Amino acid sequence: MENKDTYDRHWEELHAFIDNDEMETFREKYLSMHPYDQALFFQEQQENIRQRIYTYLSPNETADFMEHIELEDIKPFITEMDPRFAAMVIGEMATDDAVDILNELEKEIVISLLTMMEKKDADEIKELLHYEEKTAGSIMTTEFVAVYQTKTVKDTMQFLKAEAPDAETIYYLYVIDEEKHLVGVVSLRDLIVAEGDVRIADLMNKNVFAVSVGKDQEDVSQVMRDYDFLALPVVDFQHHLLGIITFDDILDVMDEEASDDYSKLAGVTDTDRPQDGAFAAAKKRLPWLIILSFLGMLTASLINQFENTLSEVAVLAIFIPLIAGMSGNTGTQSLAVAVRGLATGSFSQQGKLKLILREATTGLITGIVCGAVITGVVYLWQSDIFLGLLVGLSIMTTLIVATLAGTLVPVFMHKFNIDPAVASGPFITTINDIISILIYFGLATTFMQFLK
Repeated sequence: MENKDTYDRHWEELHAFIDNDEMETFREKYLSMHPYDQALFFQEQQENIRQRIYTYLSPNETADFMEHIELEDIKPFITEMDPRFAAMVIGEMATDDAVDILNELEKEIVISLLTMMEKKDADEIKELLHYEEKTAGSIMTTEFVAVYQTKTVKDTMQFLKAEAPDAETIYYLYVIDEEKHLVGVVSLRDLIVAEGDVRIADLMNKNVFAVSVGKDQEDVSQVMRDYDFLALPVVDFQHHLLGIITFDDILDVMDEEASDDYSKLAGVTDTDRPQDGAFAAAKKRLPWLIILSFLGMLTASLINQFENTLSEVAVLAIFIPLIAGMSGNTGTQSLAVAVRGLATGSFSQQGKLKLILREATTGLITGIVCGAVITGVVYLWQSDIFLGLLVGLSIMTTLIVATLAGTLVPVFMHKFNIDPAVASGPFITTINDIISILIYFGLATTFMQFLK
């Protein structure tokens, strides 16, 4: 759509066609739109209007725009359709997209839909459904073009013309031997410029990169990003070609992984969506909040242990929020750098030790500078050089420790194959609060005689 006015005008026209039951006119206008715009219009309609749209469109036409709807939003649309129509719609989709949708539905609904599908479509979907979620097998598609290495270019081009309409991509053709082992890859460009009698075995690139069917989808996305692949073949442990992963699927994975990491950094189990109700949003946030509440009680009990110190020098209480807040902030900054580095693989490239040393040095520099500034401010405010030195030294020490904690915690979690994003911002902040309180009041108790 060119602009919002044009967009709104198109929608008004479509509504008028539906109101007047002008099916052919609606189809002509609706199908001239991009499938993404079709999906936007469809999602904005009430159920009674959507039911009319189902009767106007074929399963194939419906599948085209359904593939542009977010997975978490698609379940109500599938379940409100006539079951046979829903089965045909899913059967018309790319196999990997169909599997993603079925994974969002209850087992009973999945079985029912598969039973009503054409056997060929159902069998292809069943092959992918048994793979573990978030693995290469679960996101691959079986709609690709594979050619035997013994074929000629001429035979392959004729074969490609027949197979291309059902394939997700034809830019790369994967070459297999008689036992269907992956042995090479040939590009469409190479086919076009080659002579017709050239054998594929002589034309193909034998240095083909493939991933195991059980490989984690985040690792697959890293490979495709690093090597700029448009598609990536998936093989089993015997190197049989099972399917391919296309770039558009990896974009979805990257978006999913980024949302997942953001959710964990925010201290929720899943990203809140605008359509979620208050109860659903609270359910996602409560687990971390309850855990953090108990950690907060630990912080309170630590302060209580230093009751005598506080009663003798009450002014110490003024600076508790300052010290705890700064340690939490610097820890979160360091955490963001560490999690991002681990997610992108940059840590493995330059070495975790080097990154840890860099963050330690950063913490030392920021700690010295902030400590010196705070020392001067407290001295000018309270006219007590020893109090200024205490607060400044506490700030310096906590910033160093907090920076290291923000780096070391996710690094160690990654080492033990735990998602480093679990070391969320709220978690690191609370841990650093505890550390900062211990440092602050430990120093205050040690040097109490000077404060008196």
